[in-house]
Amino acid sequence: MRYIKLGRTGLDVSPVAIGAMTYGQPDRGHPVWSLDEESSRPLIKHALEAGINFFDTANMYSYGSSEEILGRALKDYANRDDVVITTKVRHTMRPGSPNGGGLSRKAIMSEIDASLRRLGTDHVDVYMIHRFDGATPLEETLEALHDVVKAGKARYLGASSMYAWQFAKALHLQERHGWARFVTMQDHYNLLAREEEREMLPLCADEGVATMVWSPLARGRLARPFDQARAGERAATDGAFADLLYRATADSDRLIVDEVGAIAEAHGVSRAQIALAWLRRNPVVAAPLVGARTIQQIDDAVASLDLTLTDEEARRLEAPYTPRYDFQGVSDEREMDRIKASIAGYANL
Repeated sequence: MRYIKLGRTGLDVSPVAIGAMTYGQPDRGHPVWSLDEESSRPLIKHALEAGINFFDTANMYSYGSSEEILGRALKDYANRDDVVITTKVRHTMRPGSPNGGGLSRKAIMSEIDASLRRLGTDHVDVYMIHRFDGATPLEETLEALHDVVKAGKARYLGASSMYAWQFAKALHLQERHGWARFVTMQDHYNLLAREEEREMLPLCADEGVATMVWSPLARGRLARPFDQARAGERAATDGAFADLLYRATADSDRLIVDEVGAIAEAHGVSRAQIALAWLRRNPVVAAPLVGARTIQQIDDAVASLDLTLTDEEARRLEAPYTPRYDFQGVSDEREMDRIKASIAGYANL
């Protein structure tokens, strides 16, 4: 494994990260595709043995079960100082409680302690805000995050999908007040969803912020033939939100998926390796988040690091792309419902 620096920090991470949303008790999260602890541990162990030291989770994944499973596995299989753990805060953890979620000072201070208890550690390496919270003053959120770092409970800070202007404003406020700065942006980016190339990725490149990519294989759509787009367990159960992210009937999507298959066949590798190798061409992408449910998926992700696409292959993959509606700033289901209601014919997006 060839480790890289995370943005402008001195932190060394593997250029592949394990997304632990996959690991969590099914009765506390996603009953179709979540893996219980017995099934999750061999995958976490295999990732470590392959040299992956970068693990991402969130408090809301299976209502804390993901943090618990990941924490116990890393304690048993790794030295804490040898691994990089990220977790996130924002979404509701106590339904019905007036302070059960969000990015208020109260919520952040409560949730970092709860996450550390579940993970079985005294600190996380990167503490992220899990989307923007428009109901809380940004200054309140940023100062609370700064205090989490100064208390030694997090080494670095990160953010996730939002509008570029929101992220730019946050970075400006952090610099103005001398608060700990966001060093990572976890955003939605893959061959079928490239809207982040407009503003967010150039902003991150200019500011030295590393990106961690969620859904790098477009919910599995890039890992199989187009006509099997919804064959995967994740894609088949994601519902309307994923349909908005990925227009399964789009002609451009079919052309891209077909090119992925053709180039994979020419190289004698899996489709997933091609899609992940394409992401690596963008220097602002530090690591894709791989929600591996099998050993082979981990091996594919690691093998993709030795695959270099030619400029012509990249052109073939990129040329058919058709811009789609940008949902990067969508922070919750109610906001998504408002957006859908305001867009004529949204079901065809």
